[in-house]
Amino acid sequence: MASDVRLYGARRPRRRRGRGLLAVLAVAAAAALALAAGVVWWSGATLAQDSVALARVELQPLAGSLESAKAFRPDGTRIPISSDGGRLVPRTLLAPGRTVSVVVVVRRPSWLGWALGHDRTERLTLKTPEARLTDPWVTVPAGSPLRLKFTEPVAKLAYAHHVVPGGGGRVVSLGTQASSGTVEVATAARTWERLGPPVRVTWFPKSQLPVVLATPVPARHIPPRTTIRLTFSQPLDKALGDDQPRFSSQVSGSWHAADSHTLVFTPKGYGFPFASHVRLELPRAFAVSTRTKTTATRALDWNVAGASFLRLQQLLADTGYLPVSWAPTNDPVPRELTAQLDAAVSPPAGDFSWRYPNTPPELQRLWAPGQPNEVTRGAVMMFEDEHHLEVDGLVGPRVWHALLEDALAGKQRTDGYSYVYVHRNVPQLLTLWHNGSVVLTSPGNTGVPVAPTQLGTFPVFEHIPVGTMSGTNPNGSHYNDPGIRWISYFHGGEALHAFNRSSFGTPQSLGCVELPLAAAEKVWPYTPIGTLVTIED
Repeated sequence: MASDVRLYGARRPRRRRGRGLLAVLAVAAAAALALAAGVVWWSGATLAQDSVALARVELQPLAGSLESAKAFRPDGTRIPISSDGGRLVPRTLLAPGRTVSVVVVVRRPSWLGWALGHDRTERLTLKTPEARLTDPWVTVPAGSPLRLKFTEPVAKLAYAHHVVPGGGGRVVSLGTQASSGTVEVATAARTWERLGPPVRVTWFPKSQLPVVLATPVPARHIPPRTTIRLTFSQPLDKALGDDQPRFSSQVSGSWHAADSHTLVFTPKGYGFPFASHVRLELPRAFAVSTRTKTTATRALDWNVAGASFLRLQQLLADTGYLPVSWAPTNDPVPRELTAQLDAAVSPPAGDFSWRYPNTPPELQRLWAPGQPNEVTRGAVMMFEDEHHLEVDGLVGPRVWHALLEDALAGKQRTDGYSYVYVHRNVPQLLTLWHNGSVVLTSPGNTGVPVAPTQLGTFPVFEHIPVGTMSGTNPNGSHYNDPGIRWISYFHGGEALHAFNRSSFGTPQSLGCVELPLAAAEKVWPYTPIGTLVTIED
């Protein structure tokens, strides 16, 4: 037994040495793995978005060196960048909110490259940051600066033609402004970014009533096709409920919500009538704010600008109703309704000239650019008659609409221009002039001394081929003459017409200008409504 014990005891040391060796090898392997892991860890590189630069590269102590850094747009276009302490900064301005891909290559140390590869590539796709307004509708207490809040720190900001530093904070002050107003603001979250698209900011004074800003400012003169814009301090559903503003008189157009706080009326057709008063009734009382004051009211008022008499003459000349032509100094007014309406209020510069070189001096003396005169009145009456409007020589909305329609269509009157002048001195003569030529000269009879033909210039207001003429003779008796031919009334009961007389050239009528039948028949087609007739000594 003793020998068995000794043999057993002699083998135990050999088993311990084997286990120890395994332990040593295990420890060595663990140490090697730990060392390898440490080498891998300490040779790492990370690529991430940066709060200042486009991106940043962080290299561990054993990572090696940055070999290259590149940035690309989605279409593959290269963006030049530079590296400053691991921060990658674009060398050209980028737009906010755009996708950019960044690729960096890290060169490992040579002693590590054989195991892990000589290069390590990191990729990052990001969007350039955008500094957005948290609320574009701001209430500002009296005397306080206008402060705007953004989702990102602001590096630079532009408004009202000014570019200012944003200060790097999320709140930017624009200083003390008017009590209310609207401004477009563009921002960039980084110095290496372009300014983003402008965003409308509207601010309101603090008030017990909900506030509304109206554009144009109430009480101003506005063009006929003016868009009315109402911006409320509250969302539309809260400010208006189920109601909406209404005009006191019917206006063609429609309302639409431009955003959650803004209601816009867009007129259609010819918009508001020239020289009219526009009243917009609000569903309840609001504080209506302008740059200088705030007023509680339930109605907004504007005055529509009147049309220009000079523009009336320009259009009548362009469409062939005047003996003058007109040429603009600059480009012609476009054949577009809004442009024509604007020109009706503010006529373009230009010059009138006589269309015919031998225009009678009697007619030339009647013309006055920009001033009311019988030449213009006659042209308006002729236009009214040809467009089946009431012939009164007054230029109301219907006349303007028809005149603008002709201007938009480029429509021209092609019948030419006629003028009649009559000399009362004996021998009395009528001269018919048309398009630069004397068509006819004929003796005629004007009124007797107790019923003379009125001196002056008058437009023809009634034009009939045959009719009955009646009235009172100088002795008090009455006359009624049917079948009178070729009548053109120009002043009260006075007219050009045919009459059967034994002689012509002396005062014989009761105020009319009597002509031989053949002469009257030739004159009549040249004297439509609006033709001017001048009676002179």
